[in-house]
Amino acid sequence: MLVAGREVAVTNAEKIFFPKPGITKGDLVQYYVDVAGAVLHHVARRPMQMKRHPNGVEGDFFYQKRVPNPHPEWLETVHISYPSGNEADFPVVTDAAGLAWIANLGCIELHTWHSRVDAVTKPDYLLIDLDPSEGNPWSHVREIALAGKQVLDELGVASFPKTSGATGFHILVPIVRELEFPLVREIARAIAKAIVKLVPTIATTQWKVAGRPGVFVDYGQNAFDRTIASAYSVRPVEDARVSAPLRWDEVSDVEPGDFTLRTMRDRLARVGEVTAGMWERAVSLDPLFDTLKVKRALPKRSPRKGPPRDWRAEYYGKAKGQQRGPSHR
Repeated sequence: MLVAGREVAVTNAEKIFFPKPGITKGDLVQYYVDVAGAVLHHVARRPMQMKRHPNGVEGDFFYQKRVPNPHPEWLETVHISYPSGNEADFPVVTDAAGLAWIANLGCIELHTWHSRVDAVTKPDYLLIDLDPSEGNPWSHVREIALAGKQVLDELGVASFPKTSGATGFHILVPIVRELEFPLVREIARAIAKAIVKLVPTIATTQWKVAGRPGVFVDYGQNAFDRTIASAYSVRPVEDARVSAPLRWDEVSDVEPGDFTLRTMRDRLARVGEVTAGMWERAVSLDPLFDTLKVKRALPKRSPRKGPPRDWRAEYYGKAKGQQRGPSHR
């Protein structure tokens, strides 16, 4: 397959990846090529973590950080060093050929960092992630999202909503790359608490899942190495839903399944890329420290009580096809 002047081998293109609508792996690859102009606006120049579904949505999956070898000579990579001493070379997508190559690996969704490769410790957007648990209706998610817009409007910052493509909702605030993740997280926490104050009966910032009294307004995804499914990313659910950027006037009526691999191209043709000017509206978060009464120093964390937490088991999941990690919602 020739994409952007580069030859990309697409293997097992006829394999069914989404049985119910009958969508093949080849269809997935072609979708990403077709929407490359929109999706690259969000994923280009970011480290990408690969979540691979070699046998489609009904098969097992696995996460992979390190770029596989061999890989095309033209594929860019970025070397990441962790505080733990671990190191990894991540793939970096820069064009439609890179999208086709990633999709050919069975990566249904595109998991990218909140930062770009030239400043990996400094995100270029702040994220508010609305995570409904069982018993929280979608109408609550929409109401909380609109409360989020009110808070962000009052703070004088631009915000861009999108469906997660699964059960959640994302609000992205483009920011100047001047703060490292921990301080951005503190600002996000203050914003999340301000949102909850507007809708306290249906929203919460309570981390503990058991007994959580509403939709979780998650600010914790603003951290080094965390990922979300990017805008226009297909999700591994049976109807091939897509994480769809929205205009704010669409939020009150949107449903989680409104946008799919088969309908997103028509939407782009009809309304265009609604976040086209997003990065030109990046703002400095510095004034918000005073406005939100957030200290410019990180709070001291007390040591975790109890036995060590098995992050690996939680992240990868134990059951076949069970999703884990920060971006499954």
